[in-house]
Amino acid sequence: MADPDPTTEELRIEQVKRELKERERARAGQTPDDTDQHERRANKAEYLREKLEQRAQAEREAAADDD
Repeated sequence: MADPDPTTEELRIEQVKRELKERERARAGQTPDDTDQHERRANKAEYLREKLEQRAQAEREAAADDD
């Protein structure tokens, strides 16, 4: 049996966690390359979180329009 798809909010929370973890790893990086790699990952997680926030807003607006 397949698990149900995660909600937008669950996905957003996951991206927040990833972003924080990668920013911490960037601060603890041993080399500039290591630090840069973790910063890029954190930036990607931040971007995805922002997109999920936009999606959540659109879902709320669509739900309000249906009422």
